[in-house]
Amino acid sequence: MLLQPLWTLLVGHSSLLHSPFFPVIFSLSVYLSFCLPFLLLDVLSSRWALVRRYKLQPQSSVSWTTVRSCLALMLYNHVVFIFPLTVMHWYQRPVHLPKEAPSLPYLLAQVLVCLLLFDFQSFTWHLLHHKVPWLYRNFHKVHHTYTSTSALTAEYSGAWETLSLGFFTAASPLLLGCHPLTKLAFFVVNIWLSVEDHCGYDLPWATHRLVPLGLYGGARHHDLHHLKSKYNFAPYFTHWDRLAGTLCTKQD
Repeated sequence: MLLQPLWTLLVGHSSLLHSPFFPVIFSLSVYLSFCLPFLLLDVLSSRWALVRRYKLQPQSSVSWTTVRSCLALMLYNHVVFIFPLTVMHWYQRPVHLPKEAPSLPYLLAQVLVCLLLFDFQSFTWHLLHHKVPWLYRNFHKVHHTYTSTSALTAEYSGAWETLSLGFFTAASPLLLGCHPLTKLAFFVVNIWLSVEDHCGYDLPWATHRLVPLGLYGGARHHDLHHLKSKYNFAPYFTHWDRLAGTLCTKQD
């Protein structure tokens, strides 16, 4: 089994995996690690036209005030809301670590299904919060503070949005009965895609360029949503927006 050595290594640090601190530390570490390369691009884009050519909104720039604001809100949500809920969940449902790892094809298949489930849940939630003015005004408007996306704006959200999307993220692998390693893999992929969605760059190796037939939206898809809030409600794939008639593929 290709994944068994990796899983055996992780189980060897079971005290860390069982810790109520692990989910928050894991989430923050992975998120900030994925944001750093794009923050470097933001610094370089102000100096190099070669980098700026890939910006979706070349006239925009990311200020240190924006960086501080995004980091402050993200940390506040994690410390004040996510960590207490993580401790409560840890107390009620202790982590079970099986000895055997899942097979690689099974892990990949379940991660894909988790992404499709999350995409549907998030699309429905997102569409509802744009169609109901009270929900948008009181909950989702915070995320639309910035019409020009950047990596750290991925988690620039109020407590309700952060917790509800976090619930969808946790619910998908739970519904499928995923192995803990599959859950970790899904969390990592989900965080990466969310950061890439908000990065503000249309890079040659971007995910939407690797998925054929326009099935995946990516950074350009979500950047258009921040510019035109009536379109592109699905976070990743494009099929729900196609079916709902809310797909927009280019800026007027």
